[in-house]
Amino acid sequence: MTRILLVEDDDDVREMVYQILTREGYEVEQAVNGRKALEAFQKQPADLVVTDLIMPEKEGLEMIRDLIHINRALKIIAISGGGRTDPADYLRTARVFGARRTINKPFGRAQLLEAVREVLAED
Repeated sequence: MTRILLVEDDDDVREMVYQILTREGYEVEQAVNGRKALEAFQKQPADLVVTDLIMPEKEGLEMIRDLIHINRALKIIAISGGGRTDPADYLRTARVFGARRTINKPFGRAQLLEAVREVLAED
């Protein structure tokens, strides 16, 4: 079974994404910030990480950099609604850091699942 690590500090968004992914048959572990996500990944690596970028304690860009340092081939999807700047700026930077796909918030079920399937299909 494909294991996904979902990293999102917003409870409602995290629950929505969790429900979408588990209903599709994925095993999903949740983390509320980058620090907790790194701890979870080191205990049990995931096949894919779906992460927000703006979070407390350890934000997504820093976490992506750290995860890629652990596993250069790790598949990552970054999601963001922005922060102090346009979300596109954060998402472009996430690509530079190693995210394979990026999604602007808000997004729908079909958009999320398409990105997950595409990234998991990559070599």
